[in-house]
Amino acid sequence: MGNGLELKPAVEPVPERLTVDDMLQKYCGEFGPWQLKNFFLSNLSCTLEAFHTMVMIFADRDVAWRCLDHSGCDGAEKDVCRLEPGSWEWVGGRGSSTVVEWGLVCGNKYKVGLAQAIFFVGCTLGAGIFGHLSDSSFGRKRSLILVCILNTIFGCLTALSPSYWIYVLLRLLTGVSTAGNALCAFVLSTEPIGPTRRCTAAMSTCYFFSGGIALLSGIAYIFQSWRKLYIVSSIPSLFYLILVVPFLSESPRWFLVRGKFDKAMKALTIIANTNKKHIPEGVVLSLDTKNSQTDNDDNNNKSIIDIMRSPTTRMRLIIGVGVNFMNAVVYYGLSLNVVNLKTNLYINVLLNAIVEMPAFAVTAALLGKMGRRGVGIWTLWFSGVFCLMGSLIKSNSEGKWKELKMVCGLLGLSGMAGNYNLLGLYVAELFPTVVRNVALGCASQATQMGAILAPFVVVMGGRWPFLVFGLCGIVGGMLVFFLPETLNRPFYDTLAGLEDGENTNIASPSSNNVVWVSSSNA
Repeated sequence: MGNGLELKPAVEPVPERLTVDDMLQKYCGEFGPWQLKNFFLSNLSCTLEAFHTMVMIFADRDVAWRCLDHSGCDGAEKDVCRLEPGSWEWVGGRGSSTVVEWGLVCGNKYKVGLAQAIFFVGCTLGAGIFGHLSDSSFGRKRSLILVCILNTIFGCLTALSPSYWIYVLLRLLTGVSTAGNALCAFVLSTEPIGPTRRCTAAMSTCYFFSGGIALLSGIAYIFQSWRKLYIVSSIPSLFYLILVVPFLSESPRWFLVRGKFDKAMKALTIIANTNKKHIPEGVVLSLDTKNSQTDNDDNNNKSIIDIMRSPTTRMRLIIGVGVNFMNAVVYYGLSLNVVNLKTNLYINVLLNAIVEMPAFAVTAALLGKMGRRGVGIWTLWFSGVFCLMGSLIKSNSEGKWKELKMVCGLLGLSGMAGNYNLLGLYVAELFPTVVRNVALGCASQATQMGAILAPFVVVMGGRWPFLVFGLCGIVGGMLVFFLPETLNRPFYDTLAGLEDGENTNIASPSSNNVVWVSSSNA
């Protein structure tokens, strides 16, 4: 140009590319008012999950019986199996329990445990079905909507069951939908939370389930007909669908992985605005490319076969599966075993729910001091010792001995509840990223298998349930001895990284393939 000046094209500013976790930490807030509201509303559905799961305690309960006048009936008999038909009657009437309705006593007593076990079979199926649905194009929120609809329908239909086998079928279907409840609520409530707060939040979801059990005991006391109880415990799922679900938001992480970048950014903007923060111009949301740059075909599509090939992860998986199985046998077994204690059923279930809550808090508080392995061992042994003590007390004991047996059950349940709260975190920390979901899936299946077995242990009656629960607790604690401590240890991304790190005991916080976990976040 004539003045000798040359115009240079304007340089476009390079956009700041951030992952969801980076966005939450830097601009949106990790756990502000938005996340608090979302966490509470999402996990309210866990309260309803407790209704659908634990309603069997009251619906399938044993009912007192009495001899008819001038019938020659022996009132000293422990049960009605050796009494003449027509010489006795149920105190609560035909509609008080499924046991009374379909004569699930004596030779048919196993059917009580069968119906309860079938429910947990449904949970096993539902975990897989809704796990796939919530990750697919269907999404987390729509999966939760479907869960609420199915729970309402199946729960109310259960109340209309004309026969035992129809009842079992409907409990199976309820189990399928109930498993989706927990899964969808967990991911919806924790995915929008920042990484340093996510662990604490995840370990707080158990309070909602225990609170649901406590509420159910009061509802069951008011509605003592098993058919009415199923209706009253199922209708809240419909209320939740109408009154709460509209205020829930789909996970921004789900939007992102489904390629809906605009919706993901809009969701994060709403989070930031509600938390009184601001996302500046020029910030772009992106997938986590940190790992994708180094990942190759050898690090993708890992399966349980890859876990079993590695000596380190193979032993961890076997032990983790065993501990989860034993935990579920004891946790669900003690919850269901209240029918064998011959105490006030409603008060006992309420106390069971109450003792779980401080156990969750104590476990979370001790994780950073005793470590995962220490807390795991002592919670299992604490539960096991008290269960073994309970097995020494006769099942037909009266007075203080009966109350002492109930206390042993409460303390055993509190120890196992604390361990239950720990296991998900511990298993996640034991495995590298490429197989972490596979390992968690195996542990979840083991938990469901333990839950399926628990009702049959309860049906054995006498001293056997407490003895089995006690042995499971002791053996489970011994197994944890063979697991490594994960407190303040790195999260490995690959199997090779895990093997190298464990073999050399070198874990540099500046390493590119590890993320350090602070004990303060436990």
